[in-house]
Amino acid sequence: MKRVALLIQYDGSNYSGWQRQKNANTVQEILERALFKITHHVVKTFAAGRTDAGVHASGQVVHFDVDCVIPGNSYSDVLNSLLPLTIRILESVEVKCSWHACYSTMYRHYRYVINNSKFPNLFINNWTWHRYQKVLDEVSMSNASKEMEGEHDFFAFQKSGSNRSTSITKIKNISIQRVEDLILVDIKATGFLYGMVRLIVGQLVLVGEKKISPEIFTDRWVNKKKNEVKESAPAKGLCLVNAVYEENVFKKINKKDFFPVFLIKGFS
Repeated sequence: MKRVALLIQYDGSNYSGWQRQKNANTVQEILERALFKITHHVVKTFAAGRTDAGVHASGQVVHFDVDCVIPGNSYSDVLNSLLPLTIRILESVEVKCSWHACYSTMYRHYRYVINNSKFPNLFINNWTWHRYQKVLDEVSMSNASKEMEGEHDFFAFQKSGSNRSTSITKIKNISIQRVEDLILVDIKATGFLYGMVRLIVGQLVLVGEKKISPEIFTDRWVNKKKNEVKESAPAKGLCLVNAVYEENVFKKINKKDFFPVFLIKGFS
């Protein structure tokens, strides 16, 4: 048996998330179905992050164990010939059997993209949240978010239905910047709660629209006022950019290629 790691991109628009579910179209199911066609065996895959329905990934990491003559670096080409165009394998490599796509991660990086233009844009509609009612104050949003950096209890930013034993996690960095009419919210953390990023963005947008103050935003999560956290950003603006490991197992792809910074001129 050998362990193979995959670096994957997918457009989550028409999928019910990463994880296999009954009577649902998921990325994991489609990938495992393709692996079955190659190996003629049921192959179980493990991912760095379980993206929800409608959420995208530019650098998802997956591993599986297989007894097959195909070299580890050849799985990318073989799988891409079987997968739909909404799922692409960027690179495949053989890794140590002790390496794990989920448990070996140091942190994961998610990005949420808001289109703050007055007008919709069909070319980016499936990957952004068109929040156009007011011009967002990204500086206030950034200032409000900074206190979340570090290890805290983010119970207020966890949707119901989570099976985690604790709501404590560590946010390494939060960055909020405007590029023309797009606002990019980047969050890097050692772990993410169920629905965490979308709830954070939903609250930060209220700060950016001056509907709540930065102090109210902080009070809600610090004092676990989950009942006051009602606004959640839609799934389509969220993307798992990549998972970061102590050793970079993927050599072909530059980390900047996962999710390039938007440089859209004349967008507003």
